[in-house]
Amino acid sequence: MKVEIWSDVMCPFCYIGKRRFESALAEFPQADQIQVEWKSFQLNPQMKTEPGRSINDYLAETKGWTPEYAQQVNDQVTNMAAEVGLEYNMDKAVLANSFDAHRFLQFAKTKGLGDAAEEQLFKAYFTDGRNTADHATLIELGTAIGLDAAELKAILEGTRFSEDVRRDIYEAQQVGARGVPFFVLDRKYAVSGAQHTETFLGALQQSFAEWEKANPKPLVNLADGANCIIDGQCD
Repeated sequence: MKVEIWSDVMCPFCYIGKRRFESALAEFPQADQIQVEWKSFQLNPQMKTEPGRSINDYLAETKGWTPEYAQQVNDQVTNMAAEVGLEYNMDKAVLANSFDAHRFLQFAKTKGLGDAAEEQLFKAYFTDGRNTADHATLIELGTAIGLDAAELKAILEGTRFSEDVRRDIYEAQQVGARGVPFFVLDRKYAVSGAQHTETFLGALQQSFAEWEKANPKPLVNLADGANCIIDGQCD
């Protein structure tokens, strides 16, 4: 059964949601039958990459907050992340347009490395304070998970996988995603936000039960012996 997850690199709740969903999968007996696909979403397509600019200043400007309130919000999110074992260093976060990071993800997906790429991007942004729009950084992250550096460099210098990113963003609109993280299970059920593990587990159980009924496993024939078939012949 497929679970599609729309997310953006700069979304703090997406990384937290990833960990909580992973915890739910760890408790789910049929986890080996779940196929997870990461999907692209841009919270701010017009964002300029501005290394050195405070994320608190950015939030204050875009949301109408004071820098002090933005700091409070980031502190709360940092504490929430710590509860699931993540280290957020929001003071080090580099404001970066995520489009090329999503192209990096799309390429990684073609190699079966979508989840690994998503993990690298989140850690780079929230923990390590890396510039996730910088091509050299993305190539370093890619080689760390087994992508070919030369191929990735050529992709980033061109426009490949741009349409894949745009297609995911369009699909998000079609399935009703207005924010991220947004989880779609078997294209039937949706879970919005970084829900608690119990919520994800319940969603997995409900959607998988229905999926399993619609996709019964063929019987495994353990032994052949003498029998009679429909036309009456026996052997």
